[in-house]
Amino acid sequence: MGALFSKLLSIFLSKEDFKIVIVGLDNAGKTTIVYKLLLNEAVVTTPTIGSNVEEITYKNMKMVMWDIGGQESLRTSWVTYYTNAKALIMVIDSTDVERLNIVSEEMNKIFQSEILQDASILIFANKQDCKGALSAAEITEKLNLTSVKDRNWHIQSCCALTGDGLYDGLDWILSTKS
Repeated sequence: MGALFSKLLSIFLSKEDFKIVIVGLDNAGKTTIVYKLLLNEAVVTTPTIGSNVEEITYKNMKMVMWDIGGQESLRTSWVTYYTNAKALIMVIDSTDVERLNIVSEEMNKIFQSEILQDASILIFANKQDCKGALSAAEITEKLNLTSVKDRNWHIQSCCALTGDGLYDGLDWILSTKS
């Protein structure tokens, strides 16, 4: 009887873990987002050279988050991190209008990646607290995201410094995995 109870309890209390890859151009706020989720505070970061890996537990879900550097020289290596990813988060600096064409090119590569065929794709429109930030709707239009019909994607306004919108994005990821 005790073994049966233990087995049932473990089913309800088990933590499913899955891999999330976080990409975006340099200075988009990827590392700030990871540490806001991990520590619940804004931390001073330096440009990521290579990757950072952190385990974040949210709503009984253990997520292994791979924060990948966004400098031009590192972007070609993003695809090597996609294997076994259940979700990909693309972080966009909503104030960096001049580089939206580069974001668009990278998004097209992500949407075309066979490795990410079954992954949920969350787009964080970061820095919504800054003057001149494009809204999530404006970014959707400029990147022509509504034309993407064969991938499970969502765009979420957020502010990495305050945490606004971050958990809404994670909730969306979790809703796609249930």
